[in-house]
Amino acid sequence: GWQASMKSGSLSYILPCSRLPVQLMSQVRVYTSNGQKKDLGSEDTNRLTPEETLHKVGTGRQDMTNAGQKQSFLKEPIQVKVKAVLKKREYGPKYTQNNFITGVRAINEFCLKSSDLDQLRKIKRRSPHDDTETFTVYLRSDVEAKSLEVWGSPEALARERKRRKEAEIKYRENLFRNQRLLREYKEFFGNTKPRSSAAAMFFKGPGKVVMVAICINGLNFFFKLLAWVYTGSASMFSEAIHSLADTCNQALLALGISQSARTPDPSHPYGFTNMRYIASLISGVGIFMMGAGLSWYHGIIGLLHPHPIESLLWAYCILAGSLVSEGATLLVAINEIRRSARAKGLSFYQYVVQSRDPSTNVVLLEDAAAVLSVAVAATCMGLTSLTGNPYYDSVGSLGVGTLLGTVSAFLIYTNTEALLGRSIQPEQLQRLTELLESDPVVRAIHDVKATDMGMSKVRFKAEVDFDGRVVTRSYLEKQDIEQLLQEIQQVKTLEELEAFMLKHGENIIDTLGAEVDRLEKDLKVKFSCLLRSAYSVI
Repeated sequence: GWQASMKSGSLSYILPCSRLPVQLMSQVRVYTSNGQKKDLGSEDTNRLTPEETLHKVGTGRQDMTNAGQKQSFLKEPIQVKVKAVLKKREYGPKYTQNNFITGVRAINEFCLKSSDLDQLRKIKRRSPHDDTETFTVYLRSDVEAKSLEVWGSPEALARERKRRKEAEIKYRENLFRNQRLLREYKEFFGNTKPRSSAAAMFFKGPGKVVMVAICINGLNFFFKLLAWVYTGSASMFSEAIHSLADTCNQALLALGISQSARTPDPSHPYGFTNMRYIASLISGVGIFMMGAGLSWYHGIIGLLHPHPIESLLWAYCILAGSLVSEGATLLVAINEIRRSARAKGLSFYQYVVQSRDPSTNVVLLEDAAAVLSVAVAATCMGLTSLTGNPYYDSVGSLGVGTLLGTVSAFLIYTNTEALLGRSIQPEQLQRLTELLESDPVVRAIHDVKATDMGMSKVRFKAEVDFDGRVVTRSYLEKQDIEQLLQEIQQVKTLEELEAFMLKHGENIIDTLGAEVDRLEKDLKVKFSCLLRSAYSVI
């Protein structure tokens, strides 16, 4: 438009301008969230520079000519839509007004008595434990207020907490002292305590297999050591070292079995079941270092510095007895693995490779290696007797060391995989996924993981997309719809609407938690039935 004009001396020029004729239509008023009114028109006028003021005065004439057009704009009504929203609440970093606390925590942390809690509001909530459906909790704000009422000030409460902490430390010291005195008393007068459950583990299952192996391998080591001292055979020395390594490793397995039976504590909330895998892993390393290493060393020394061998008659007799005893232990281990594999619906090979029972697997592999090593040692010693060449005996020692090294490598690999947390079988994972997806409350599942923790426990994890309509309908099925309708009809203000939505929204969240508990329980029951085993899902 041709709006702006300029004067230069006595001449007047009309220049084109790109600004639209809406500069001075009206004042613009802006209302902020704090209720203050800002007049942009007046503020803009006050903020104008001298040059801009001169320019605005020069354009006044043309603005007056457009007054009629401006009047038409000003006569149009202004419509304003107001959106009703709830006032946003600022929750601090330590907002605990609606937090719940159990009675035990209230008594321990705030130094209260059970009679003090009787005066507070009691709230029934969904229990996180499987053995109870609901339990009583208290508002943390009520407990804090009650503690201040009882103790008078936060400083007095802090002093009481410190005093109780010191008393607890003194109690533990006295308890430790009393336990030590009790042990000394039992050592002096004899221990009449009945057999514990940990000791009973060695009379059945893997514990029985390990104890039988310890006794037999200990006797084999003693007799093989005597035969080596009498004959000087390198193969017999390897066999003695092999039996010693088996005895030490199986003693370590027994320690792992006893430690795995310990009850969980605050430092180890999931228990000590992995101690069996740790003991088996150390056992594999021990076989490699002690058994294979010494056998290779003695075989190499025999090749570099051969010496004549005495009569091997006693050595053959001891090897024959060792073959019978090791074979008996091997049969015990095979029968135990077959029974356990049949109970879990697995084949013998799958049970061994997946290291389902590390203690029994170690005994199985050690005894199998022992039987084979006895055959190798007897063969090499026989060749030495027939030919008179001591190199065959040294080669037999190297063969026994190689066999032990192979067994130790397999044990190290399988137990390391178990400790790292391997996944369960794909078909089992698919069954778990199908069980979840078939439930009406589940819309979709993502990022599914299932880890075999060992000792018949599986940890299952999945991101679940719940169907909000089904969850809400599950909540409404437990409500009186007519009464709910009356509550809705009584809502007249925003405050009443907020209270109504908060009440039923919290109840719907509790319903979602109950649905999660139901899914977990169904998974534990159905998964155990599908695999025909004593698996439990965590």
